[in-house]
Amino acid sequence: MHVEHLLQLESLGLTLLWGEEPLPVREISGVTATDLEDPARFLQQGEIVLSGLVWWRPDDGPEKAERFVTALRTAGAVALLAGEETHGTVPEVLVDACRTHGVTLVAVPARTSFRAITEAVYLRQWGDLSRRPTHHYATPENVRNELSALLAAGAHPDTLLDRAFAHLGTPPAYLLSATGRTLARTPSAPPLTARRGAECLHGPAGVTLRIESDGSPYDVWHLYVPDTAGAPPRVLHEIADVLAQHRHRAAPAENAARRKGDELVSLIDAAGTDGTSLRTALHGCGLSERGPYQVLTARQAHEDDANAAADALSEALHHDTERPFAVGRLTEGAAVAVVQGEPGDSQALLRALWPVLDGCHPDATLHGGLGATAAGPEELHGSLVQARYALTASRTTAPAVAGLTSVDELTTLRTLLAGLPGEVREVFSARTLGALTEGDSASQRMMLHTLEVFLAQNCSWARAAEALHLHVNTVHYRVRRIEQLTGRDLSRLDHRLDLQAALMCR
Repeated sequence: MHVEHLLQLESLGLTLLWGEEPLPVREISGVTATDLEDPARFLQQGEIVLSGLVWWRPDDGPEKAERFVTALRTAGAVALLAGEETHGTVPEVLVDACRTHGVTLVAVPARTSFRAITEAVYLRQWGDLSRRPTHHYATPENVRNELSALLAAGAHPDTLLDRAFAHLGTPPAYLLSATGRTLARTPSAPPLTARRGAECLHGPAGVTLRIESDGSPYDVWHLYVPDTAGAPPRVLHEIADVLAQHRHRAAPAENAARRKGDELVSLIDAAGTDGTSLRTALHGCGLSERGPYQVLTARQAHEDDANAAADALSEALHHDTERPFAVGRLTEGAAVAVVQGEPGDSQALLRALWPVLDGCHPDATLHGGLGATAAGPEELHGSLVQARYALTASRTTAPAVAGLTSVDELTTLRTLLAGLPGEVREVFSARTLGALTEGDSASQRMMLHTLEVFLAQNCSWARAAEALHLHVNTVHYRVRRIEQLTGRDLSRLDHRLDLQAALMCR
């Protein structure tokens, strides 16, 4: 399939913004959807690249567009298909960059999903094998026909891998998730731990091919072949295309399950939902009506992509094969998972996985929050509130560091305050500290520093004076002035706690 074929599909409504005439007749080998600023390491030769342009902002200079297009050119991409939904149109700087570097640029209207484009490519490649000349493929015709039949029958990836590699002597081959989890393997492939699978994906040995999908980086599949001596590269690409088609055929069922998860999460989020509705929703998600349950939340830093956060939770929880779960999305960009069964070592497993999971999408730091165990459906709302609070604490305490925080860890005043919404912390701090924060004069900064040191020294006049390199009488004067400005009495424990909390909320 060529770019020109895509442009001819009226259902897609694509528009050519720039391309050398006539358009290069290059066979499309696959599809990659990305919104990374530099996607070079995820691209393969001969692919078309789909991008929603989330990585670009109107106030960005041309350098960012140049860097993105250069990565496509270097990787040998056939064309860039840029979505118009994010910015209403394709930025002119991107058009200029594509023209400069000779990369074909196509606009994708907001009404056209990337999934529709991806399906058009793979259906063209595998949907009507009987009309394609044999010499267009490296895979034997009888194998292609068998794989096509298996796809139509909804065969498991294990079966597809087995039959796809059978004519090559069934060498070891794996289908791995983004975190190294084994999704399928040929009969001759020894089992891999997830840790070893992740090492294989990023190691120098063997060959790894990305299986294209419209999902986030957490939801990517990879075909990994340790020894490619008997497997021609073109055959491997064709097998990867078969697995991609399997993903697209399974997508409607996955989307339906995600919608059921959304309904369950929405009911849990609403305080006062009756037990009957909750039990019905739990049953619809394949969960038992009896606990215990755990509620887990996740969100990316500086992004509101609930779909990506849901993909991250799903990938993490799939590693625990003993505990069923359902994942849904909240409107504020967070995702929620309800996990059934005794927690056991699950928290330790999640903590070990979290850095690997975050490494799948290093440009969007992933934070998580874990609520207390809910004994039954009636306690799920409270556990969700706790998980959200823990998530906020994780994002506030270390916004640039991926982490999973449990509500059980909020055992200090600092961690407790970190779970409050930023707007609440700001108002509390401003009203409690009063005139000490109304402005930014040297005198105010001096008073705030004195207060911080005085409280840190447990309100000891002598130690505070020593730490501040002041006479003790000066410290007395400043503390009295602080008390006047804030209306607090620093001889009282409750007032000290108020001011300490206010300082922590700044």
